[in-house]
Amino acid sequence: MPIRTNRGRTAVYRRLWGWPLRSPRHLVASVVGVVVVVTTISVVIPNAVAPRKTGNQAGTSSTAPTGTGGGNQIGVLPSVTSTPLPTKAPSPTPAAPSAPVNANAQLRADAWVDAFSRFEPGKTTKEQWLAGLEEHTSDEMFPRLASVDPANVPVVIDQPVRPVKSSTDSAEFEAQLEEGKLIVTVAKLPEGWVVTEWTKVG
Repeated sequence: MPIRTNRGRTAVYRRLWGWPLRSPRHLVASVVGVVVVVTTISVVIPNAVAPRKTGNQAGTSSTAPTGTGGGNQIGVLPSVTSTPLPTKAPSPTPAAPSAPVNANAQLRADAWVDAFSRFEPGKTTKEQWLAGLEEHTSDEMFPRLASVDPANVPVVIDQPVRPVKSSTDSAEFEAQLEEGKLIVTVAKLPEGWVVTEWTKVG
């Protein structure tokens, strides 16, 4: 018959709680039972809750690449291909080999220096001075001469224009001034040998 009164339930509960305390044997049996129940719960519940791996998942994990080149994998940084730095500077362009002074280069240097120094204030105009230089000067350098005041041109001493150095396609000449030297560079261009640079030294 089921217990229907609170007094009856209390008596039953009192017997259950008091049973382990009746003897040492009952106490040991109660402790062992509690340990078994707790151990069973701790093993069964995690296995029941943990998700099971499917066959597809297992196959994917077994065939996943382990290299470092996979940029789309989670937790793997994409590989970066770096260009190696040059270990030494590139070799300089070799200078043109030396060669005897070309006769046309020497004639062009003589003519240019003569026209450059042939300006007489009050007798020669700037236009005449430029006209005498134009045929001996490259197109790139001639505009520079147009900005020069011929009255300030240094006086060239009447001495031969001597070569300083020369190669197969250019030559450098030197003319003596009252103060310093005039250095003239002559180069071989499609139109022939012409003066491409001049500068006063000293």
